[in-house]
Amino acid sequence: MTWHVLDVGSIWIKEFASALSSFMPTVSWAPAMRAYGFLERWEREEELADPPLRIRRFPLQRGYSRFPFSALTHLGKRQTERMLRHGGAAAQSPLICTTPFYASVAERWKGPVVYYQTDLTIAYQDADARMVRSCDRRLCRVATVVCPNSRRIAEYMVHEAGCDSAKIAIVPNATRAANVLAQAPSGPAVLPVDLEELGRPVVGVLGNLAGNLDWRLLAEAVERTPEYSWAFVGPTGMSVPAGAQNEAREHLLRHGGRVRFTGAKPYRALQEYARAFDVAVLPYVRKEPTFSGSSTRFYEHLAACRPIISTRGFEELLHKEPLLELVDSAAELAGMLATLRRTDFNDGREALRWEASRRGTWQVRAATLARALAARWNGELPIAAMPDAPLGDSPEDTFQAGKGAPFSLIS
Repeated sequence: MTWHVLDVGSIWIKEFASALSSFMPTVSWAPAMRAYGFLERWEREEELADPPLRIRRFPLQRGYSRFPFSALTHLGKRQTERMLRHGGAAAQSPLICTTPFYASVAERWKGPVVYYQTDLTIAYQDADARMVRSCDRRLCRVATVVCPNSRRIAEYMVHEAGCDSAKIAIVPNATRAANVLAQAPSGPAVLPVDLEELGRPVVGVLGNLAGNLDWRLLAEAVERTPEYSWAFVGPTGMSVPAGAQNEAREHLLRHGGRVRFTGAKPYRALQEYARAFDVAVLPYVRKEPTFSGSSTRFYEHLAACRPIISTRGFEELLHKEPLLELVDSAAELAGMLATLRRTDFNDGREALRWEASRRGTWQVRAATLARALAARWNGELPIAAMPDAPLGDSPEDTFQAGKGAPFSLIS
């Protein structure tokens, strides 16, 4: 039996697939978008070191999901045949689809199908909502289990994509098991070399520094906290829509001094920064599809165990207190920083975050998905070698495996 992951384009799906492959035979598929992909037949194997993952690249027609290319590619037939050439009995080998546009592949697959959805695709700015909803419906119909990574996406799947709620098992984003410390730390780690000139306390913002962050709030918070340094770790290449948010980011990029932008860092290096911050800030602006997803950077900070302050721009994070503090404005953020400073940024929740981080790894997420599939699949799926971990972050995050209890929707 071989598991197939279609596809591993994003870093979080690569992390998930790497974790899955550590205890299940796995083939991870990555499309190469081509101008004439429907005419090409090649495959190429690639070995990634970070994360450890063997992927198979295949040509895919640019615009493959839209007419007329959708008719030219014969994606369902061609990709199914391609995958079946790479191990596993067809009737037992699970297929994990990570976007709605592989519905035609899922409909041809003879084994169990998992729809693992990590984004509210229908909310993308350039999405054809009618087509996405249609693909979501097709995948929910044929999937054995549907694994959105948030309750918001689960609600969409049930209410708009017609998914049977008993199929739902929520599998949030996560961090690497290697990022989880041996024990809760008593304070921040040493600052990385490119931040060591900053004076403490250091407030850290980690991840893609783009349009889903509230730059107006950040700019005001920086002005309200002249005694703090601010470190922004991540790429700034993605544009921010023109207007006040873009102007605020440009202002901070020019600030210098106690405000430092490091640029993009390898995924493996992010924990070095997260552990060194006195406090982490998750300054999301409320907008889709961000609001409905699962915050990868939250799980990175959770493993670092430092205090976390978040805005209310991510629905998932509204349910994470007391692991973090929620604020609505720059004034509240500055006030919370002052409160934390009075305790030398030790809020007494370090052990609580450390314990939660042990359940929030990609290994646990992969095991959660596999166990959810095993609970609903009539065939035999070996699960003995999987990490011994609970399903999800809390009991309400998943259906009760094997008991037929449906997912409880959050109003």
